[in-house]
Amino acid sequence: MEKTVVAKAIKQIREANVKRNFPQSFDIIINLKDLNLKKPDEQVDVYVTLPRGLGRQKTICGLVGPELEDDSRSEFDHTLTLSDFEKLTKKDVKKLTEDYDFFVAQANIMAKVAGVFGRVFGPRGKMPNPKAGCVVPPKANLKQLKERLGSTIRLQGKKALMLQACVGREDMSDEDLIENIQTVYSSVVHSLIKEENNVKGVSLKLTMGKPVKVQ
Repeated sequence: MEKTVVAKAIKQIREANVKRNFPQSFDIIINLKDLNLKKPDEQVDVYVTLPRGLGRQKTICGLVGPELEDDSRSEFDHTLTLSDFEKLTKKDVKKLTEDYDFFVAQANIMAKVAGVFGRVFGPRGKMPNPKAGCVVPPKANLKQLKERLGSTIRLQGKKALMLQACVGREDMSDEDLIENIQTVYSSVVHSLIKEENNVKGVSLKLTMGKPVKVQ
């Protein structure tokens, strides 16, 4: 995706924007084609670490054993240990999915994590995912993981031929937004079976704005 066409779309969005009393998010929308989403190998599920960040922090909850409990409490927004699992109701687990962007699980207790959280987390796409680096060994460096997850987004296409994700905020510079957008587009294209031939079109938009085609 050429830098000039992305810059043109961003400029058009900024010129049409009605200022709000909060910084709006910039979203990318990628419309797909010629994919049979009933086939698992043609579904899209991509994690991308944005080189210029999101302009906001992601919230993280650790699901850990005693080996990582102290580090998890130090680095993450919330921590649950094995003894906490027993006290959780289904309502509590649902609330967790609303409160946290990522869940990091200690690898040697994943069976227990799956048993307690799987039925609720699974359908909501919140299970700790090894592809995102969210299943960790008992001696993992959680500080580094926190920094990376803070700039990580997920793009999923399993039911509809469209991907949408936040790639930054309107108070970020055009250069930073362009770098994030190009990184996301490239990562998605490389995950598709026919690469760019599976892309129907790309648009950008602000939270409260209308989509603008990148062309």
